[in-house]
Parts: sequence; C-alpha cells; structure tokens
Amino acid sequence: MAEQEKVGLEDLKAAVKNKATPKAEGTATVNEPAKPKIDAQGRSYATGKRKNAIARVWIKAGSGKIIVNGREGSAYFARPVLQMLISQPFQASNRAGQFDVWCTVTGGGLSGQAGALKHGISRALIGFEPDLRPVLKQGGFLTRDPRVVERKKYGQAKARRRFQFSKR
Repeated sequence: MAEQEKVGLEDLKAAVKNKATPKAEGTATVNEPAKPKIDAQGRSYATGKRKNAIARVWIKAGSGKIIVNGREGSAYFARPVLQMLISQPFQASNRAGQFDVWCTVTGGGLSGQAGALKHGISRALIGFEPDLRPVLKQGGFLTRDPRVVERKKYGQAKARRRFQFSKR
C-alpha cells in the first residue's frame, strides 16, 4: 500500500511540474526588473499620507531644493525635527542633495504634513529609481502610519475622558 501512495505522489508531482497555465505564458516574468516611472519633464510623482494630511510630491534630478506649497522647505517646516523627518528618505538611500522636490500639502497640522511628505518622497524615489525599494522598505518609509485621532464618543467629554462624577 505504501508503494501505491508513493507512485501516486510521484505522478502528481510530475503532472504539476509539467502543467503550464495559460495565464503564466502571457505575463512577464517575476524576476524582471521594475522600470522607472518618469514623465516628459523628467519628474517622478507620488502621493504620501499621514493622519489627515495628503502630500502630492514631484521629484527630479537637481541640487536638493525643496519647495512646499510655493515656499522654501525650511521656511514652511521651521522646526529642525520636521526638516530632519523630511530628509530621512534621502539619507537612508544615500541620495541627499541629488533631487529637487516640489510638493503641495493639504490637511492636518505641520507634523502630519511632514510625515505625509516623507511618505510621498519615499514613494517618488522608488518611481525614479526602483532599485531603492529594499532600502526604503527596510527603513519603514513605504508604510503609511495608520495611527489617527480617535473620535469623540457621545456622553463623554473627549474620546475616553468621562465627565466628572458628582455624588451630590
């Protein structure tokens, strides 16, 4: 009985190995390198999100200039922490000072907008140079931070804070 099962498994393995699916013939191979997504002006576009902020980001080869909503990046994000946050994808990929960034940011506060811009820059870098994906993914720059403000519940002062209890 064991020989029958063994022969049955060998036949099954051979059948699976030799069978070609029609979908696999028409599609590209898995190991084919990704192609850059660059428009006619030499820019790569991506959208970044964080909390309620949305950043539309265009990058192109340049001198490292960052323009946010028509203003200089250091003027728009005055706090050094936010400037550091924005430059993280470039530093992780060793591309600091090689790309110009032009973006429009809407919604949320400055911290959320800086996080959205970081996310958008990371995604646009991959559009420009697909080989940077493993480095940026390992650094956690491609994952959208899912944390958002919890909603206020009825019968409570805030999301979790209850009204003060009064015995009398």
